[in-house]
Amino acid sequence: MIRERVLKVFLVVLGLLFLAALYGLTIPVAPVDQMLIAIYATLGVFLLLAVRNPSAHRSLIAFTAWSSLAHGAIMAVQVFRNQIPRVDLLRAVLPLAVVGLALIVLAPAKISATALKEQANTV
Repeated sequence: MIRERVLKVFLVVLGLLFLAALYGLTIPVAPVDQMLIAIYATLGVFLLLAVRNPSAHRSLIAFTAWSSLAHGAIMAVQVFRNQIPRVDLLRAVLPLAVVGLALIVLAPAKISATALKEQANTV
């Protein structure tokens, strides 16, 4: 029960942070950054919708976790190839890794078919 509550709080905070990225569109940014902002803001909306029933949105939570880890891993490689500034390890790679790992740890357990039927009958 505590784990689910922590997950819900984390999803709200993360969803709001992703939506806050829309502020980046008010200043001149590169087209690539505009696309990332749009994708993360959209993901933020769906994370906020997932708060009501995280178990029904397991795949969205898993996608957010694994895509964050993949994004962080790619950026880490770019840092070590001197393609992006070293400060991005702390500014971007670390937060992406924390988000990915936290969501994996907090992810809801898979619902069995019988439990899913029971849940559908009570609604």
